[in-house]
Amino acid sequence: MKIIKATDKKAAESFLAKLEKRARGGNEAVVRTVSGILEDVRRRGDRALKKYTLRFDGHEKTTLSAAEIEKIAAKAEPSLVKALKFSANRVRAFHKRQVQRSWFFEERGIKLGQIIRPLERVGVYVPGGKASYPSSVLMNVIPAQVAGVREVALVVPAPGLAFNPAVMAAVRMLGVKEVYPVGGAQAVAALAYGTESIRRVDKITGPGNIYVATAKRLVFGEVDIDMIAGPSEILVIADSSAPPSFVAADLLSQAEHDELASAILVTDSAELAAQVQKELKMQLGRLSRSGIAKVSLARFGAVFLVEDMKEAAGIANTIAPEHLEVMTKNPEDLLKEIRNAGAVFLGRWSPEPLGDYAAGPNHTLPTGGTARFSSPLGVYDFLKHTSYLRFSREGFERIASQVEEVAGAEGLSAHKNAVSIRRKGF
Repeated sequence: MKIIKATDKKAAESFLAKLEKRARGGNEAVVRTVSGILEDVRRRGDRALKKYTLRFDGHEKTTLSAAEIEKIAAKAEPSLVKALKFSANRVRAFHKRQVQRSWFFEERGIKLGQIIRPLERVGVYVPGGKASYPSSVLMNVIPAQVAGVREVALVVPAPGLAFNPAVMAAVRMLGVKEVYPVGGAQAVAALAYGTESIRRVDKITGPGNIYVATAKRLVFGEVDIDMIAGPSEILVIADSSAPPSFVAADLLSQAEHDELASAILVTDSAELAAQVQKELKMQLGRLSRSGIAKVSLARFGAVFLVEDMKEAAGIANTIAPEHLEVMTKNPEDLLKEIRNAGAVFLGRWSPEPLGDYAAGPNHTLPTGGTARFSSPLGVYDFLKHTSYLRFSREGFERIASQVEEVAGAEGLSAHKNAVSIRRKGF
């Protein structure tokens, strides 16, 4: 990891520009490939879906029966199933606090409000190739269920028809009935447009590779999507009180995801920075994914040396990381300075992996600086809001003249007339 002094504006700006370029991701070749797949599935339905599933995953199976799900799920280790149940209960309890209700208020002759309803049908993409995560099932399905979504269709690639039993155990645990062993852009197309075997959905959520992310971006408008998820990110703000081994371990927890992951330390202690560098080297040797972590640290890892914690918060707000850890003597004191982060983990006993699995908040977080304007996945993502308006004649008369005035100023005579015709006594 390179060390950058915050006072070295040129070095800092160069690194931040590299992060921004990485976040944009994608390229024209990927867009062309994905666009072709989307159009093919839109036109030819299951025939195209089976063609791409055979090409990329080596089979043409597009559905799983309840018996097949049960058989695969039964192979999961009991201890893991127990851990998943523990996590599911915590995730559900947290998300129940996000439930929204329809609301109304009345004034003289006027009743206004919002009708809040769940989406009818949602598609969840769960990775199933190089990365296969049962936690993704929990984090995407549970908030949909808490919101009241009636139908959840889950797609998961199964190369060579090999399934992760833990993923299916999570599926069985949550009672998901529709599971389709398809992935990639073709699975996104099936969810967005519908095929003979997969009915179209209202919204698609869940992480995936660059082809999946590009497909989600291109079908947005046909359906809603949660977000365009980029590579994993962690930024740790630490002072001299932070244990170097903790800081290094937490940086590596994200660096091991993939070669594009970013792991950044921001500190006012040069001594801590040096100790963390040593710890990284020692801990890397013990990791099963050390090769990936080494590449990500070399490409998108950095240590920012700052004068004080306020400057550290400024860097964090500029980067707007997916995960932000504050490992300082008094972490709550710095919280008021933090404006942009997907999730904030305060104190040395709040490592990021707790949030990935069992803390309760959703681990689907904004990446690539989008925490400046977006939020973690939640129950609110599976709700739609309809405005409610009811006027009596008295209420109508109270605002009619003002509506006529504004409609007339905008040159919309039919708008004005729809009010004026009622004022004439009809």
